Amino acid sequence: MSADFAQSETRLNLMRAFAGESQARNRYTFGLARRKNLYVLESVFTFTADQERAHAKVFYNLLEQVSGQNLQVDGTYPVELFPDILDHLRSAQHNEYQEWDHDYAGFSRTAQEEGFPEIAHIFSMIAGIEKTHGDRFGKFAELLEQDKLFVSDVQVKWMCLNCGQIIDATMAPAVCPVCKHPQGYFIRWEMAPFE
Repeated sequence: MSADFAQSETRLNLMRAFAGESQARNRYTFGLARRKNLYVLESVFTFTADQERAHAKVFYNLLEQVSGQNLQVDGTYPVELFPDILDHLRSAQHNEYQEWDHDYAGFSRTAQEEGFPEIAHIFSMIAGIEKTHGDRFGKFAELLEQDKLFVSDVQVKWMCLNCGQIIDATMAPAVCPVCKHPQGYFIRWEMAPFE
């Protein structure tokens, strides 16, 4: 038997998830990578922020049954104003894994226990996406830590995110030969969001 949605913990968890996704989206668009001339990392944050916005919309729409109400929820949300881009990547990775492994896994269990299997499934699916986000941030953090964001041990394809120029080399060019954008616009082809 299902719990009354209007009195459920699930409705509060949906609001917590909406708030968390909205805050993550905003944190990812505040532009530290741009100020560091790392357009490729800005693009990773923006790409992820757009997906966070989509998650927020899904969670918010699931609250339609309580439209017109004010929901009071508690929550803990990170303040991350690091001057170093590596710290931003690592904290983003941590936060995404927190949503995947703890928050949404727990929210899914609660929804299942309260008799909302569809909502439980949505929490589980979005949790899997959050793991992908954490993996992505971690991969870019590793490249930055190893000083390999724009260097490879073997020849690879590099794509300019501004004009799409593709270059085979062990290092992204200092300047794109086509559009003259700086190295910070290059990404390994296999890591590009679109082929």
